[in-house]
Amino acid sequence: MQKLTSQSEWIARAQAILPAGGFGNFDPSIFIREGRGSRVWDEDGNEYIDYLIGSGPMMLGHSHPEVMEAVCNIIPKGQTFFANNTLGVELAEVICEAVPCAEQLRYVCSGGEADMYAMRLARAFTGRDKIVKFEGGYHGMSAEAQMSLAPEQLANFPLPIPDSAGIPQGVADNMLIAPFNDVDYIRSILAEYEGQVAGLIVEPLQRIIPPIPGFLKLLREECTRYGIVLIFDEVVTGFRLAYGGAQELYGVTPDVCTLGKLIGGGFPLAAITGRQDIMTYFDKSKVGAEGWLMQLGTLSGNPIAACAGLKSLEILRRAGAYETLREKGNAVMKMIHDALGPTGIGYQIVGDPTLFEVVFCDHQPLNYREVRAGNGNHSKIWDQCLRSEGIFKAPGKIYPSLTLSNADLEQTKHAMGKVGAALSETG
Repeated sequence: MQKLTSQSEWIARAQAILPAGGFGNFDPSIFIREGRGSRVWDEDGNEYIDYLIGSGPMMLGHSHPEVMEAVCNIIPKGQTFFANNTLGVELAEVICEAVPCAEQLRYVCSGGEADMYAMRLARAFTGRDKIVKFEGGYHGMSAEAQMSLAPEQLANFPLPIPDSAGIPQGVADNMLIAPFNDVDYIRSILAEYEGQVAGLIVEPLQRIIPPIPGFLKLLREECTRYGIVLIFDEVVTGFRLAYGGAQELYGVTPDVCTLGKLIGGGFPLAAITGRQDIMTYFDKSKVGAEGWLMQLGTLSGNPIAACAGLKSLEILRRAGAYETLREKGNAVMKMIHDALGPTGIGYQIVGDPTLFEVVFCDHQPLNYREVRAGNGNHSKIWDQCLRSEGIFKAPGKIYPSLTLSNADLEQTKHAMGKVGAALSETG
């Protein structure tokens, strides 16, 4: 096969064979050729500082030498077996030791798959049907998760709006949508549907929006009151906000949580974990055929991903890892303030030093609708200008990584200054 050197040629080939010219994930106009440490290169050889980091999992940087050594040592022993392996058991032990809610664990391959099973598990455990989720919360691609993920049409709560074709009305009938950070609303909806709600699923840091003080504690109290399974979607926040995830940082323990991204060290791996009495519903010998939740997957818990995850979590346990990550995140936040403050444009840095973004508005947004109301034109300039200055990021998120160097931060500061100048010209 002829080797192509031009990114434009690859784009043409992708458009001919892939719907919308891509994998459905990121901007299909860019092809990443390789990544090393804090940087990635596209097929035209353009170099970027990577604040996308694979949408989160590469917090240690690309091709971390210790992770690569561990993986290269295990690959000759075989890729996958569709059977138990010791590395998967070791990783499960490490995760259950770290995560407050985790007593038992079951592997899958993606965070979205984990979220789907978590909602199904809540239904199996309670014998109820309804699930509460928050507008704007991302929980993968299942039919339930695609309710009011990013609705363009805003409806009255708790009416769900499907974000995808192909979802039957019956799914919507069992979903209740609430606004994030609204204490009074969540109290009222759970009281109204008492005895009908199986589970409440929430990103404890919703995309980039932090919970207001006491909000997660209220969810814990209300779910306990009504016998509802509280599910924390920690696919993003697990082992990022703290070693024990958002549960450790915020001091609230759910019944079940989902994990992904970091636990696979850059390989496909995710998990559902939680209280033993709930996780038992994956065990047919304990709950019988009627209660049993069937779950299997060809690559679930495969040894290569487990090996990469074990080494990654070992590195994250080392002294100073999270202090360093927060220090780098805070440094970038300060650069943003220094660059955008003089423009006179309304903006807010929303999130946590380990994961954040700029929203162009005049007050801290507390939910999806307030983020959505930000100045989209300014956001577009922000993203485009940063890309042109060698900063690789997704619209809506900045992921700092441990591998960012002083040189990376200096280049980032320069790029932020350019963005500030560009935004000043817009008035």
